[in-house]
Amino acid sequence: MPEYSSQTPPRSATGGLIPFVDRSGLVLEEARRGYVRMRMPLEGNVNHVGMMYAGALFTLAEVPGGALFVSSFDAKQFYPIVKSLDIQFRRPAKSDITVEVSLTDARIEEIAAAAEANGKADYDWECELVDAEGTVVARTTNRYQMRRIGT
Repeated sequence: MPEYSSQTPPRSATGGLIPFVDRSGLVLEEARRGYVRMRMPLEGNVNHVGMMYAGALFTLAEVPGGALFVSSFDAKQFYPIVKSLDIQFRRPAKSDITVEVSLTDARIEEIAAAAEANGKADYDWECELVDAEGTVVARTTNRYQMRRIGT
């Protein structure tokens, strides 16, 4: 996966692979080995009481797992699946919301080695969804599994 930085124009989070996500307007702002930053716009994702819809926040917490996988692991041999995602809503989201997800190089190598040896490997992280003022609006614990293609 190519690296994207703040100098690279934002792009669709899934590149058209998941139309539901693309309709939400989720944007991949930066991706490199072990790091992903995404933004969910408030516009188009407002609920009946004027704050960001909970499903949009969940989507913002879940989708980076795929981008993190593609930027860090061998997508020709393995694919990711979501095992679980626990979300705690903390404050109303009334602006665009961002999330940053990361894995260290050491953790990436550990996960990759386990997947090579066992045909699959679990990996997890915690993340914070943050509004335009820097306030945490939600926290999540995410668990993914990478599996060897064909198993």
